Amino acid sequence: MTTATHDHDHDHDHHGPAKGITRWLYTTNHKDIGTMYLWFSFAMFLLGGTFAMVIRAELFQPGLQLVSPEFFNQMTTMHGLVMVFGAVMPAFVGLANWMIPMMIGAPDMALPRMNNLSFWILPFAFALLVSTLFMEGGGPNFGWTFYAPLSTTYAPPSTTYFIFAVHIMGASSIMGAINIVATILNMRAPGMTMMKMPLFVWTWLITSYLLIAVMPVLAGVVTMMLFDIHFATSFFDAAGGGSPILFQHLFWFFGHPEVYIMILPAFGIVSAIIPAFARKPLFGYSSMVYATASIAFLSFIVWGHHMFTVGIPFLGQAFFMWSTMLIAVPTGVKVFNWVTTMFRGSMTFETPMLFALAFVVLFTIGGFSGLMLAVAPVDFQYHDTYFVVAHFHYVLVPGAVFSIMAAVYYWLPKWSGRMYNETMGKVHFWLSFVGVNILFFPQHFLGLAGMPRRIPDYALQFTNFNMISSVGGFLFGLSQLLFLYIVVHTVVAGKKAPAKPWDGAEGLEWTVDSPAPYHTFSTPPKIN
Repeated sequence: MTTATHDHDHDHDHHGPAKGITRWLYTTNHKDIGTMYLWFSFAMFLLGGTFAMVIRAELFQPGLQLVSPEFFNQMTTMHGLVMVFGAVMPAFVGLANWMIPMMIGAPDMALPRMNNLSFWILPFAFALLVSTLFMEGGGPNFGWTFYAPLSTTYAPPSTTYFIFAVHIMGASSIMGAINIVATILNMRAPGMTMMKMPLFVWTWLITSYLLIAVMPVLAGVVTMMLFDIHFATSFFDAAGGGSPILFQHLFWFFGHPEVYIMILPAFGIVSAIIPAFARKPLFGYSSMVYATASIAFLSFIVWGHHMFTVGIPFLGQAFFMWSTMLIAVPTGVKVFNWVTTMFRGSMTFETPMLFALAFVVLFTIGGFSGLMLAVAPVDFQYHDTYFVVAHFHYVLVPGAVFSIMAAVYYWLPKWSGRMYNETMGKVHFWLSFVGVNILFFPQHFLGLAGMPRRIPDYALQFTNFNMISSVGGFLFGLSQLLFLYIVVHTVVAGKKAPAKPWDGAEGLEWTVDSPAPYHTFSTPPKIN
């Protein structure tokens, strides 16, 4: 009897007046959790972007004008940490939560309560991280890669809180990844075989394995930092028999798969959007699956390309150089397949497709500059210059961020039942596209001319390109406020979306009768 009463009270709590906040605090619904991840990641995107604006404002002209060099270093560090762990990764996890159960015909995620926990520890992790900026001695000032001994012997007292925050983020990632693997392997609808899963599901399955493999390495390296700081060990202190180079090996063994964690789900999104707007099935489905798996495997054996200048042996340099170049092969397969999917398709250019096309073009540019950095003797010149900054921002901003925006525009009608304003979406796209290129393209030239990264001041000859870059940065940053407006306006007051918002080509409502992305096109492909 008591149990029944208790259950009744419990129900009353959820459906009565207290519904508001408790619905979100206690929810185990994959859509609610996906929504929270996406809003949280957008808040972090704006915060990380604000840090970047401080950086670009300081670098608008030579000399020191706005902030102290110390605070500048805190900004570069926090910008990287917040964007990587707070904006890009949670956004992809939010998309995974929303879409994977629907794509494989599952009622929810496999471990719904753990799903709730994996989200709710994130706001606390980032509150802790950002609070370090207000502590005595300031926040982390050693770059997002927190190289020892800079982050151990010479670090501000707040470093301990930074380490704890990283542990919490890592725990969240591991729980999210285990949940996704369990869901995909155990909860597919009958007939949904592995090779019939949408590519977004495949990319997330592979990404989850990367997360489970490398997040413990990050946990290990920050724990060693903690011991070096507080318990008189010498893991990274040469004076005590340790090695600062050990830190770099451990960090990049995590860090290189990490950058693929931030791009593989993007490949899955683009592989959903391009076929929809080309009105053609994806070209080379199985080769896309194998290419994704190959990229994931290779990502574990290339970490040394971040360390060409630390004095690794010649044979080691050669190995890391060639294995890095090898990644270009499966990546090239993907780009080829996307282009071939579009070839002779009945293409239309709605906002999601524009972001997906910009992704393909600009991500390829970022890939080519990465290929340049893979050449060891060339990297000796480029290392720690703005060329590297330009390279990875071309991969991460038009790559990861544009794909997330494409996904939001593509799936928002499905999530909210309302259609966004197409004209405003296109305005947002063009402002972002122009802004991001004005922001990052000149940085290639700055780097080739010798401007180092992570400095608040620079020589006079770098003035013009920095000025152009900063203008692009503010254009890109401000245009994201338009994105916020578009999304909120859609959810609150958008027109009702049709059942198939993308002219029947969306391929979202896969059922047992139509298990694969192929059988969903009501508009036949135009073949002359």
